Amino acid sequence: MKVLGIIPARYGSSRLEGKPLLDIGGKSMIRRVYERASQAQGLTKLIVATDHQNIYDECKKFSIPVMMTATSHINGTERCGEVISKLKESYDIIVNIQGDEPFIHSASIDELIMVFQKNNSASIGTLVIKMETIANDVKSYFFNPSIIKVVTDDKNKALYFSRSPIPFIRDKETMNKNEKFSFKKHIGMYGFRREVLEKIIHLKESYLESQEKLEQLRWLENGYAIYIAETEYESKSIDTQEDYEYVLNNLYHYIDE
Repeated sequence: MKVLGIIPARYGSSRLEGKPLLDIGGKSMIRRVYERASQAQGLTKLIVATDHQNIYDECKKFSIPVMMTATSHINGTERCGEVISKLKESYDIIVNIQGDEPFIHSASIDELIMVFQKNNSASIGTLVIKMETIANDVKSYFFNPSIIKVVTDDKNKALYFSRSPIPFIRDKETMNKNEKFSFKKHIGMYGFRREVLEKIIHLKESYLESQEKLEQLRWLENGYAIYIAETEYESKSIDTQEDYEYVLNNLYHYIDE
């Protein structure tokens, strides 16, 4: 099974422009993402897909495989679609690796690839991490719309993704403030069988997607099953200036070289 890892790296983020080029402990973010992801055992090839010359030049400077792609793509999935349409080689599985997680765990990439190795019927896969919190922290964490929650069936397929707290805790008002409960947090990395990726990039925005602003709901609404693997690795994404400053102030937690 040939597996292609793609790291979409867009320059024009509305919340933090040019973030793939941010300096993190002496290396650009895109360089750190590539170096971490390249340690995954299951990848046949790894490439950066960007829409900006400066990111392209940064990759070339450090001999990182890179492809220029269109500026018109609205998400990383579309950018991955352009990459596979241009490459001469054919790959069975495509892994969309987030370009804003400079300390991604390579083991989590391998865990995602295992979804397809273990299940021939899996066409889309993603990861979750089981989170445990106490009732006293429900409002600040479980109700945080930036933390995407997932509920699954007994065959490890996603039933729904939401910014709202799912499942709803009906008895939360009567819970002891230190009582623990768990939920599944989505880790935003996706794997696709090539033929499915080639189809879903042509789907139009769905109703649930438009409400939650979660692309994966488009696939669910169109009848595609999303298989879930559990990981123990959670990586810090950098979406805002505050995220960037947090990482800089806590580099000793992340940098291992």
